[in-house]
Amino acid sequence: MKDTYYHKGMRKKLVQQLKSKGIEDQRVLEAIGAIPRHFFLDNAFEELAYEDQALPIGNEQTISQPYTVAFQTQLLEVKQGEKILEIGTGSGYQACVLAAMGAKVYSIERQEALHLWTVELFHKMGVKNVRCYFGDGYKGLPKKAPFDKILLTAGAKEIPEQLKEQLKIKGKMVAPVGEKTQEMYQITRVAEGEFIFQVYGKFKFVPFKRGVNKKK
Repeated sequence: MKDTYYHKGMRKKLVQQLKSKGIEDQRVLEAIGAIPRHFFLDNAFEELAYEDQALPIGNEQTISQPYTVAFQTQLLEVKQGEKILEIGTGSGYQACVLAAMGAKVYSIERQEALHLWTVELFHKMGVKNVRCYFGDGYKGLPKKAPFDKILLTAGAKEIPEQLKEQLKIKGKMVAPVGEKTQEMYQITRVAEGEFIFQVYGKFKFVPFKRGVNKKK
């Protein structure tokens, strides 16, 4: 696993591109500038790793477009030391962005093959502050709740009540909601049973599914 001057130069260009698209949170930009996105992709996609596009990672899943990662992370308003639940580990890239910003990340993946692949990758990379779980994201992680922030990385038809209940009072959740296309929701829990919903733009995500898919 090599992170060369070429890769670092491509990341600088990507960061400039994200700035031009309206990403303003300096800590988000620094995290994206620091993390080798090509580590999370098959070698066949290395030349495309720093293009602003989603790419396949197997199991009918994708690594999200860098702009989408940056946009969701910016909406999450990550602070040092916060406890964040990520639903949908996928490639592990988004979890690494959150960890690079000083968060303690708990990440769930329903595809066992992806979960095992990401755990091995994190071990090779020496990633800290990310705990990976194989399980049903609809249920969240009640034993580890409550969380300061919750992030969904798949398109949900609706937000599961179980996840909303695992958010601290004053905590925030960012989730793409909708079927064929999604709108990005920022949900703030203001009191027991009381939430404020704000909507930011349209996106396209893989669907948020219930249950687990065990490796065969």
